[in-house]
Amino acid sequence: MLAQLPSLQKLVRHLQRLPYLASKNVFKVAGYLLASDPKVVDQLCQAIVDARAVIRRCEQCCNWTEKQALCAICSSDKRNKAVICVVETWHELMAIENVGEFNGLYHVLGGALCPLEGVGPDQLTIPTLLERLNNDVQELIFATNPTPEGEATASYIWSKIANKSMVCSRLASGVPIGASLEFMDRVTIGKAMQGRRPY
Repeated sequence: MLAQLPSLQKLVRHLQRLPYLASKNVFKVAGYLLASDPKVVDQLCQAIVDARAVIRRCEQCCNWTEKQALCAICSSDKRNKAVICVVETWHELMAIENVGEFNGLYHVLGGALCPLEGVGPDQLTIPTLLERLNNDVQELIFATNPTPEGEATASYIWSKIANKSMVCSRLASGVPIGASLEFMDRVTIGKAMQGRRPY
């Protein structure tokens, strides 16, 4: 059927390139765009163009910023500039910010090390992070994802830190709130046992 609708085929191909759009939803999104009011679709397209024109990476932490060289977090006088939390992507930064418990700065790596996919230290913002680690930084928090790639990324960064007296910490991992132990995998329970704390 798509062969008879080349324009729809082209639209679907472009939608399939979006990394967070499930393949089963591609046709639903395409159908929604085709059936929507043309003004709504034009506004969406314009919003994308406008955002790409003014949004860029923060020169310090690589978070998103609009027009300014530094993002709102890095330029804030209310943040603790002695503590940096290292995250893989902007999504993790937002997840931590939404909790409202962290008052330091961030560094967005842009992903995690994955040699099989050609992602090495130079493809991430690791060099920029290492340049930030001066005497003013007292603690570095690794908030990379608890995956083999995330763990390898944190280990690599730690190996490159010249100031070994700096406090480095890792987010706690283990049993999530509301979960039942009988449904936990061995690795999760093991991490919980290793990371137990005084009651």
